[in-house]
Amino acid sequence: MANNPIEKDLIVFGSGPGGYVAAIRAAQLGRKVTIIEKEALGGVCLNWGCIPSKSLLRAAQFYHDMHRAAEFGFEINEPKINFPKVIDRSREVANKLSQGVSFLMKKNKVEVIMGTGKLAGGNVISITAADATSTDYRYKDIIIATGARARTLPGITVDGDVVHTYRTALEYRRQPKKLLVIGSGAIGIEFAYFFSTLGTEVTVCEMVDQILPVEDTEIAESLEKILKKRGMQIHTSAKVENLKQSGKTVSASIVTKSGNLAWSGDACLLAVGVVPNTENIGLDKVGVALDRGFIKVDGFLKTNVANHFAIGDCTGGAMLAHKASHEGLVAAEAACGTAHHPMAYDNIAGCTYCQPQVASVGLTERAAKAKGLNYKVGKMPFSAIGKAIAIGEPEGMVKTIIDAETGELYGMHILHAEATELITEAAIIRSHEGIAQSVLDTVHPHPTLSEAISEAMAIALGRPINF
Repeated sequence: MANNPIEKDLIVFGSGPGGYVAAIRAAQLGRKVTIIEKEALGGVCLNWGCIPSKSLLRAAQFYHDMHRAAEFGFEINEPKINFPKVIDRSREVANKLSQGVSFLMKKNKVEVIMGTGKLAGGNVISITAADATSTDYRYKDIIIATGARARTLPGITVDGDVVHTYRTALEYRRQPKKLLVIGSGAIGIEFAYFFSTLGTEVTVCEMVDQILPVEDTEIAESLEKILKKRGMQIHTSAKVENLKQSGKTVSASIVTKSGNLAWSGDACLLAVGVVPNTENIGLDKVGVALDRGFIKVDGFLKTNVANHFAIGDCTGGAMLAHKASHEGLVAAEAACGTAHHPMAYDNIAGCTYCQPQVASVGLTERAAKAKGLNYKVGKMPFSAIGKAIAIGEPEGMVKTIIDAETGELYGMHILHAEATELITEAAIIRSHEGIAQSVLDTVHPHPTLSEAISEAMAIALGRPINF
């Protein structure tokens, strides 16, 4: 450590969706903010996750819809896929938005330092630039937002050619003919949908007994039926053994309850979770407490060390960009002494952007049952909603779980082409302690997909109108 570190006010360590939001909010509150990034502004979400993957998913949906043209009265020739162009567009989208974050940093007078950071103790962080030069900075407060990376499997080499994680898959310009997806969380299912829709023969393996393990079982099972009907092979309560690479091929044994299946193809995607980026960043020098590698924080994102906050994937919990962004707001306000409220982790919506989409907030039915709650369920199929039929998207449902006596919304789960755009209504209801009756008292415009939410509440209350 240098004898005379350069003095800084508030440092944000990482520029992902949590880090850059924290930097902007702290700057708005009058702090002089420096953000440190080792690779690209916007972090994994913007450059290698949320944004480019949604570009790919939109391409898959567009391709799917073109095959439905005759249903809407249009005659078109069989569309052809330019797969490299599909990938290139997703990279262009990511690059454009990364430039947008750079603009926001300048607009809010946030200093950007590119380099690899390592905490050195004594409120000092050492930054090593690309040219290997190192500079020390002393800070008053720091918000650690170093994120996470894809987990790999022991003995398996991610080569970016045959074996992939989400990161290498996002820039690989060759469409595989046969793909094995290991893991069926949001990332696994989204990539499985993308490749399957474009014609790749996709097999999904999940160790537990349902895809999308954190989602409501009924919703997950409904999605599984739809994906299988479209040609995807899905194995739950299954594990992959003897995964081997040989040239441009990969093989494995899929162990299921009914026996072993031999699989071979030209690509495998590991979607088995993430690992926090908390090693080798000097946390031990500071004494920041960890739990299974994740930084321990309280509701205001404070660590056990004064003036040290942490947000986003490096703290564990739901690995969601919007969760990290809100944590960034709370942490920045806490660091500035203006925090209004702690994080409400029980009211963060989860979204999976395959088609149909899955979105949820609050308790699943199995969680409500495990808690011994007295609840009622209302399920409204979109096949009975006029707007859904008109736009040709009748698949799916809204499932709502309410307190049997008060009507408090315990949880809402949506399976539909526009589920992720609808779920915020449920989150707002819960954040304002709304009840089912208040939803019915709110006039929902017609025809809209949001009517399914009101109808599901009516069904839960035993007073359905349109079903």
